[in-house]
Amino acid sequence: MAHRKKPQRRSQSALPPQLAAVNLHAAGIDVGAEAHDVAVPPSDDPQPVRCFGAYTVDLEALADWLTACGITTVALASTGVDWIPLFELWERRGFGVLLVDPQQVQKIKGRPKSDGHDCQWLQRLQTFGLLAGAFRPPDQVCVLRSYLRQRAM
Repeated sequence: MAHRKKPQRRSQSALPPQLAAVNLHAAGIDVGAEAHDVAVPPSDDPQPVRCFGAYTVDLEALADWLTACGITTVALASTGVDWIPLFELWERRGFGVLLVDPQQVQKIKGRPKSDGHDCQWLQRLQTFGLLAGAFRPPDQVCVLRSYLRQRAM
């Protein structure tokens, strides 16, 4: 009787080459009106998930923490206008910022079903380069749009 080879199993931590990490120092932010949940890679901080308030001092503390963790790119999901101060602050600080449509992120299979895990899910997707950013016009166009809206009112 011939011995059959047992199929070799891939370890849980081994990823296919197509899913190689693209952004090793990526953060994921679930933006809220009163608080922002933030996730960084566990290798960058012993407490990789934190919650920050929405006031300016909290946003500055958040940016300082991301800098201390060595974060280079940030993905954030928001349905309202609460993302604008974060986006502008991080651009000034030199982070690569990716604004993501939350509905597109929710369509990806394997997503955790709890709202508390949204920031970790965004961080994981950003690490593997699986997110596409929403359109954001240049700063000069944003200023012009604000003037035009104000004038129309």
